[in-house]
Parts: sequence; C-alpha cells; structure tokens
Amino acid sequence: MTNVPPSAANLRGAIDLSPLVANARRADAPAAPGAPGAAPAGAAGAASVVVATTDADFQGVVELSTRVPVIVEFYGAGVQAQLAALVTAYGGRLVLATVDGAANPQLAQAFQVAEVPAVAALIGGRPLQLFVGLPDDAQIRQVFDQVLQVAAQQGVTGTVPVDGAPADGGDAEPVEEPLPPHHQAAYDAIAAGDFATAIHEYQTAIAQDPRDQLAVAGLAQVQLLDRLAGADAAALREAAAAAPASAAAQLAVADLDVSGGHVEDAFARLLDLFPTLDADGKALVRARLVDYFELVGADDPRVSAARRRLTSLLY
Repeated sequence: MTNVPPSAANLRGAIDLSPLVANARRADAPAAPGAPGAAPAGAAGAASVVVATTDADFQGVVELSTRVPVIVEFYGAGVQAQLAALVTAYGGRLVLATVDGAANPQLAQAFQVAEVPAVAALIGGRPLQLFVGLPDDAQIRQVFDQVLQVAAQQGVTGTVPVDGAPADGGDAEPVEEPLPPHHQAAYDAIAAGDFATAIHEYQTAIAQDPRDQLAVAGLAQVQLLDRLAGADAAALREAAAAAPASAAAQLAVADLDVSGGHVEDAFARLLDLFPTLDADGKALVRARLVDYFELVGADDPRVSAARRRLTSLLY
C-alpha cells in the first residue's frame, strides 16, 4: 500500500486529465454501467455522494470537483468499491466517484492505475494520487481529512445533499463558492467545446488582475486543449522526427507529451532544442515552457529543474 499525504504544493499537475476532458466532450456513446448501487455521474451537480463514472462522462466529475472535493476509487473484477460508507459519513463534504478500471482504460491510464483498488482525489479539476490498496478506516479518514484541508485552501468548500436532504441539516441549498464571472464563463465555454471563448475569458480575467494565478493556469490549460483539438498524434510525431530542428514541429510533440503526462520528456525536448534556435524561435519555446510550468506547478521538482536549465541557457 502506497500512501501519499495531500498538500497544496503537490496538488497541481500530478496527472494531466485534458485528453479525458476532450474525449468526454466529444463522446456520444452511452455510458458503461458503473459500480452497483451508484448513481450515474451525469451533470456536475450530482444529487448523491456516490456516483459511477466512465471514460465517456468523466467531465461531469471534473466540473463537480470545482465545488466539492471528489474521491475517485478504482475497482475491478472481484474488487468492489468499498469507500461509500466512509465518504457518506462526511455529510456531503466529499463525493465518491467509482470507476471500473478494466472497463475504463483511459481513466486508469490517466490516473496511472497499475492495480486495484486505487484511490485518488480531484480538487478544483486537479487530481492527486492518494493510495493503492485500502488501509484501515482510521488511516483513510485521516487522508480524507487532509483532502478537505487542501480543498479549503483551494476554495473548494461546497457540499452535496445526503439522501436528498441538505448536508447541513437545514433548509438551505448546498453551499457553493461561486467562481468569479470570467472563470465561470471560461468553464462553461470549455464544457461546450468553445475554446476560443474560454481563452478570451481567461485573458480578460488576467487583464483585470495580473496576479490571478488560477486564470493564468486555466489559460495555459485551455490553450493546450485548443492546440491539440483534432490533432493526429502519429502525424505530429512523424513530422517532428523528420524536422528535428523545427521549433513548430517539436512544440507540437511537446504538447502531446504534456497532455499524456510525460512532462520531463517535453521539457527535455524543448531545452535540448533551445540553443539551436534563432531569437524568434527561442522566444517561442521560452513562452511555451512558461505555460507548461504553470500547468505542472511551480513547486514541482521537475519544473524547478527545467527552470534552472532554462535560466542557464538564457544567461
């Protein structure tokens, strides 16, 4: 059993889910059945603390995680989801999304699931690996408490009803932290597949507050989605192999690497190329690397190492 305590520092960029979000947006096949007894994930405003999710509808879970922390439990043949009671005990402050790992290979690959049961968290659309195997209930509750602490630091403090009743026992609707207007407009545009509008909304938010780091990271993410929309991965890699000195070709493959979670490969590709480029090419690659740093997170050691190398190449 591997246990990884969550923290605000390692929350960002643990796993990149943009391909799954894009696939969910395009998917039109019916969702596969989930865990027995679990409600379908459906729209982001889930009416249950336990939902089943698939490769096709995971976008709903991503959107839900912007309002309430989501625990993602992978199960498989002979290993049923087991965390429903523990999550329900939190009174709607956590949601459990169950995933049949064998039936949903894209999710299993994105979360780097090698065996089941495996458990991760999703907070504000950003995933965090928690543990493989199931420790005892006391240890699980300790990890869940830490997830709630990280979520509070990120402003994700909403709740969902439990058994049809408000989580706080009162008559009020579930409490949610509203997103700033331009952030909400960007999320809505992404859900509709309108990346151009999402880019505009994030750029407007940054113009109004250049210190809005969530908008900066969101802009980098949606620009990556936009560049990869409709891309043929094999064709891009063939083009890069045929033109190793081309900044455009290498940047396209670096996008693929980052999207697939191969961050170090993307950094190495662009940093190896950097000294061979003219001034315009260097400016283009430097700007793309800065975007990747925002996506992965400034506290990630891979970013620190790449930033040091870029600095040495610049000066």
